[in-house]
Amino acid sequence: MYRFWRRVADHWVMTVGLLVLAYLFLPIVVVLLLSVNRPSNRLSYDLSDQWTLDYWLHPFNTAGIGDALRVSVGIALVATLIATVLGTLMAFALARHRFRGRGGTNVLIFLPMATPEVVMGSSLLALFVTLQIPLGFWTVVIAHILFCLSFVVVTVKARLAGMDPRLQEAAMDLYANEWQTFRRVTLPLVLPGIAAAAMLSLSLSFDDFIITNFNSGTTVTFPMYVWGAAQRGIPRQVNVIGTAVFLLAFVLVVIVQLRGRRQARLLGVS
Repeated sequence: MYRFWRRVADHWVMTVGLLVLAYLFLPIVVVLLLSVNRPSNRLSYDLSDQWTLDYWLHPFNTAGIGDALRVSVGIALVATLIATVLGTLMAFALARHRFRGRGGTNVLIFLPMATPEVVMGSSLLALFVTLQIPLGFWTVVIAHILFCLSFVVVTVKARLAGMDPRLQEAAMDLYANEWQTFRRVTLPLVLPGIAAAAMLSLSLSFDDFIITNFNSGTTVTFPMYVWGAAQRGIPRQVNVIGTAVFLLAFVLVVIVQLRGRRQARLLGVS
């Protein structure tokens, strides 16, 4: 017992880190268990003794859940694509160029991140109503682009700040023009940051509820479907989709990390 506590004392930082990770992943484990467990009744969220894979075999067996998922995925993809392109261009402008109003622009970039979602959602709703724009799919896309843009700019800008400018100068010294330098040197170095920003934007857009609820009109996204279903009992298929989305994101992160380590190893060898 003394050796055990001695080892814990010597590795207390790792111990606290593992406890925090266990706390963070506990809800995900519960969702995973609920996705393979048959409830005792419709309104029960307790784990019963009956285990099944029927919900995984038929994840869209509940009416409306497939349509809501398709709407959420569509909105997230469109918003992520536009926000990533615009945010990357803005990050390059803020990190590489000096211009009047640059400091104020940096402050304005952080405002959507610090603004409560209720304020942003209600403000956008007032804007759309004033301009007489019908609420629906595209108003949600516009709203998601606005709050995802800040996260993309901050993430890509942080990547640009960590880049060594001498690499681009060396490429220019080797008679590469500006486009060749960007395509062969700058873009590969910034691409991990762009990919991270896109994944963050995709996840934020997919699970947003407050801003979407203000500006969706009759459009039903997956989070809104879950909120509506909670009043009459959340179907187990929701847990299946939630677990599948988490596993997909986990696999993508692992692939990116392994690829990054492989590239770092190759650069170290070369």
